[in-house]
Amino acid sequence: MNQHSPLSGTTAAGRLAAFAESAVPPPAADAVSRRLLLDICGLAFSARHEPYTRAALASAAGPGPCTAIGHAQGFGLYDAALINGTAAHGEDYDDTFEGGPVHAGAVLVPATLAIAQHRGLGGASVMRGIGVGAEIMSRLSLVTPQAIHKAGFHPTAVIGALAASAAVGVAIGLDRARIANAIGIAGSLASGIIEYLSDGTWTKRLHPGAAAQAGLRAALLAEAGFLGPATVLEGDHGFFRAFAPSKTANFAPLLDGLGEEWIMPTIAFKPYACGTMTQPFIDCAIALARQGVAAEEIVSIVCKVGEGTVHRLWEPLAAKQTVPNGYAAKFSTPYCMAVGFLEGAAGLRQFGDDQTQRADVRALAARISYEIDPADEYPHNFTGHLRATLKDGSVREIRQPHMRGGAREPLSDAELTAKFTANVLFGGGDTATAEALRAAIDRIAAGAPTVSLGA
Repeated sequence: MNQHSPLSGTTAAGRLAAFAESAVPPPAADAVSRRLLLDICGLAFSARHEPYTRAALASAAGPGPCTAIGHAQGFGLYDAALINGTAAHGEDYDDTFEGGPVHAGAVLVPATLAIAQHRGLGGASVMRGIGVGAEIMSRLSLVTPQAIHKAGFHPTAVIGALAASAAVGVAIGLDRARIANAIGIAGSLASGIIEYLSDGTWTKRLHPGAAAQAGLRAALLAEAGFLGPATVLEGDHGFFRAFAPSKTANFAPLLDGLGEEWIMPTIAFKPYACGTMTQPFIDCAIALARQGVAAEEIVSIVCKVGEGTVHRLWEPLAAKQTVPNGYAAKFSTPYCMAVGFLEGAAGLRQFGDDQTQRADVRALAARISYEIDPADEYPHNFTGHLRATLKDGSVREIRQPHMRGGAREPLSDAELTAKFTANVLFGGGDTATAEALRAAIDRIAAGAPTVSLGA
């Protein structure tokens, strides 16, 4: 048996590997990869002193050459990937691909930075790995829409392991057979359940870092000749049968136009520090407040929503209206709308644990409910809606037709840079620190050596 080329190019993993081996991201994809690098580094810095990041740091096996962003000490590649992925996704403020949804940056940036620093690779390897990995991750998320969540798994976690294996394979120059093996191996390393929704505990934060670790391990095993199943994606005991059993896999969105039509340039960058699908509803709430409506005038707010969002963001409704902590609040549309209405913002500060106990926020959240709209475009488009009934009997209705920060209304470079700077300041840095970190990121994006991004 040929130990290095066991996989047929006709399998889904084989076709992804052939794409990954030869793909050159077009300018639009490269521009988004640069944005991902900037956004993720800023987010990781913002969370560098948070308890969950401290726990990840304490779990490290020992020193090494790889950066934990915002920290002076270096770590081994697996530990650095875990720390950076956990920190970057910690406040749910990172990018999202709307069709999934999946968070590519918090998986792929830590994985490619770690392998580049471990091997002494230049920034060009990082950028190509991010671009190709994000394209694969975005496309994989379209194979069984909503079904991975329905099965109780986190798409970013499980799909991320596959995408990270390809991204790392690209960065270190694996051939297509080894990249296909890496994807096959990653299918057995993928994991991540969504039970954190029950109590706002921390495991979702861990998922991107764990996926980055899994992808690194899979790629390096494949490099050494370890074999993975050719039919990891479409097989009877394959990835989608395991993680999305309620829906028959449709591989057309994964494979049609692969390498010709890039979809990762549509990745969205969040304006608010909370769950993706809550964001258009926050815009509606802020718009209502700007009409001069006061909280005490509101009798009720009813939102039309996509059915696929209900079990994560709306139910159990009483629990979503009285969240126990700031992390749980990020996945409660009633809370997100209430704090957005009252504060005119939904940034990192608005999701502190103390904010969730405010009487005015809880009182307004208790008046926010939903109804399922069969015509809602989720997951293809994330929209927002509210119908507010006021004490004088009048009704205000507001719609947000898409997610701000996405392809239909992207954040400008200035807005994304301002977000980055604010995140560095939140993490205890100053403007000089932000400027120095941004300059180092720009050099990596331009192809320079992957220098330390520590404190």
